[in-house]
Amino acid sequence: MFTPPHVFDQPSPAFDIHQIDTPAFVVDLELLRKNLERLALVEREAGVKVLLALKGFSMFSTFGLAREYLSGCCASGLNEALLAYREFGKEVHVYAPAFKPKEMQQILPIANHISFNSLAQWRKFRPIIEAVRAAGQHAPSPGIRVNPEHSEVEVSLYDPCSPGCRLGIRSDSLSGQDLSGIEGLHFHALCEQGSDVLERVVGAVEKRFPKLIEQVDWVNMGGGHHISRSDYDLERLIHLLKAFKARWGKEQIYLEPGEAVGLNTGYLIAEVLDIVPTHPPTAILDLSASAHMPDTMEMPYRPHIIGGGMPGEFPHEYTMGGMTCLAGDVLDGFSFPQPLQVGQRLVFADMAHYTMVKTTTFNGVHHPDIAIYDPAKKEYRVVRRFRYEDFRDKLS
Repeated sequence: MFTPPHVFDQPSPAFDIHQIDTPAFVVDLELLRKNLERLALVEREAGVKVLLALKGFSMFSTFGLAREYLSGCCASGLNEALLAYREFGKEVHVYAPAFKPKEMQQILPIANHISFNSLAQWRKFRPIIEAVRAAGQHAPSPGIRVNPEHSEVEVSLYDPCSPGCRLGIRSDSLSGQDLSGIEGLHFHALCEQGSDVLERVVGAVEKRFPKLIEQVDWVNMGGGHHISRSDYDLERLIHLLKAFKARWGKEQIYLEPGEAVGLNTGYLIAEVLDIVPTHPPTAILDLSASAHMPDTMEMPYRPHIIGGGMPGEFPHEYTMGGMTCLAGDVLDGFSFPQPLQVGQRLVFADMAHYTMVKTTTFNGVHHPDIAIYDPAKKEYRVVRRFRYEDFRDKLS
């Protein structure tokens, strides 16, 4: 496992961790605002629109703040589209690998843009979109997602341009096809990356899809942009976007970061329940890596615990153990200046994005509270507390 360097950018919690019930996801509104201000700067300086990717961060209790800065949301299907429409209330952009007709009937009246993953899907739903427009009703602007075939993502699970990936249409599949009616081009090829990678991806798109770029009214450059990371080259991004707009005469350019919204804004607070004398000792926590931090096992990566260090950095080493019966529900490689104690609180950093959206209740394990800390008011507030009924009602 590796530890992403950006997690060390997050400060210790400004609230008293000993005064809250654990486990708990806590988002600091001031840290969130700083990320949103940075994203809004990109909107202003580059003349583009930035959308919140709900697949990465969909804590709708923070949408009142987010809508002050962002132009809308991008959704990965019907349910996220409904959340964007009902809770965010600005532009709604939708993409999915495939749509069902019943879903499309609900998406059409609420979406501004819709991107199709294949020409077959576009042809299937084109008559419906055109019929709605002919009737004088609202219908989203249709686009297609293309595959730039340019890969710089190291983990294949998260690589949308890996060989044989189902996401996006390759250039050879567009050759000689009727693309009339297509109004937008959507591509996504990044994962936690900088503007230098985007620059190379854009070059690949321009090389493979020049005629389509000329044709369309809007271009969506997807997500994976780590814009709120401290070492991100913001000036390079703004220059790249302005140059692309000038080169192709396109006014409507979209970015859809999710992680960059929630990056280094959230904590996951846990309590040590027991210490098992393995080698090294295992601290049993009141949460689960597999159920509450699944990316730590899927990526995989080693999350940062505030006050803790890498193996050998401090004299007392531990493994973190989860509450499920899954033998592999553990996180390795932590050290601390002092021995851990039963009842001690531990703070996992950078736990806002791709955590709450991916949690499960496997084993009936207790789901963490979802809470907000507002530094301006010095207020800690639980916005959602999960109970037995939430576990039961997910089943049948």
